[in-house]
Amino acid sequence: MIANNIKKMRQSKHITQAEMANQIGIGRTALSKIENGVYYPSATTMKKISDYLNEPLGDVFFNSDVLRNDTKEFSE
Repeated sequence: MIANNIKKMRQSKHITQAEMANQIGIGRTALSKIENGVYYPSATTMKKISDYLNEPLGDVFFNSDVLRNDTKEFSE
C-alpha cells in the first residue's frame, strides 16, 4: 500500500511533510494526498521520494507481503 509506507517511513525518520515536500519539489498538500492514497505520483516523483527517504523504491511503493505471498504460477 503506497500511502502507509511513505508516511510510516517519513515519520520514523522524524521528517515533516513540509520538509519532505520542499526537498522533493512538490507541495505539502500533494504529499499529503500521496500519503493518503488520493493521488498516485509520477515515476519521477516516486524516484525522488525513495531517494529522499533513502529506501528502495519497492519498499516504499509496494506492499512486500503481497509481493511475497500473493504471487501465483501461471500455466497454460
